[in-house]
Amino acid sequence: MSTIIKLFEFIGRMVVNSIEALGRIMIFFLSAVRWMFSRPFRIGNLFKQMEFVGVNSLFVVALTGTFTGMVLALQTYHGFRLFSAESLVGATVALSMTRELGPVLTALMITGRAGSAMAAELGTMRVTEQIDALYTMATNPIHYLVVPRVVAGVLMTPILTAISDFLGIVGGYFVGVGLLGINSGVYVKKMIDIVDLEDIFDGLIKAACFGLILSVIGCYKGFYAGGGAEGVGRATTEAVVLASVSILISDYFLTAAMF
Repeated sequence: MSTIIKLFEFIGRMVVNSIEALGRIMIFFLSAVRWMFSRPFRIGNLFKQMEFVGVNSLFVVALTGTFTGMVLALQTYHGFRLFSAESLVGATVALSMTRELGPVLTALMITGRAGSAMAAELGTMRVTEQIDALYTMATNPIHYLVVPRVVAGVLMTPILTAISDFLGIVGGYFVGVGLLGINSGVYVKKMIDIVDLEDIFDGLIKAACFGLILSVIGCYKGFYAGGGAEGVGRATTEAVVLASVSILISDYFLTAAMF
């Protein structure tokens, strides 16, 4: 009986802690939104973060998108060939990239590269008391540190997703037409007939939501890090794991709402 009680206590404690953490993240997010429209607008900081999140992530996102499209074309070709439906390979690759794999994989790559760095940078500033120093200089650290990173994440993730989508489709075309011998005219025509602009735009909206999630969680974990170097490492790990899981969970609900 005592074991069952302890089990329920453990589950209850996990639920309460999860709800508290979600509430703290929401308060942090609302605070960032409040300061987002307050002067001064630090455009220089914003462009610096856009370069960090977007330009510096371009290579890994482009590589991921290209090979994802190539693998999709290879796998779908062998499946569709059983039903003599090889002409649908291009449309399948394009739909998969624009609706799901482009936004999700791009967000996960940015989380691993930029989201972790956000947590590490802010965590280091927290444990070295640089964030406290901003308060003494009458500068709100959320306005100065968090807002540019969140805005950069929301703006750059859809742009990188569009690049990933394009390169994935090109990679799929290269494999399908160049290596597997699918007729190029049929390949492109089926893709144009089946894929709508709505599919592309919905995927970019999902990417913006994912950019918001990864940047807010990365900043939140770093902003409230503690415990020295070990705490910074723990906050960075938690930021990547929590942001990745949140992206995958939110992807389901966004997909159910959009498609």
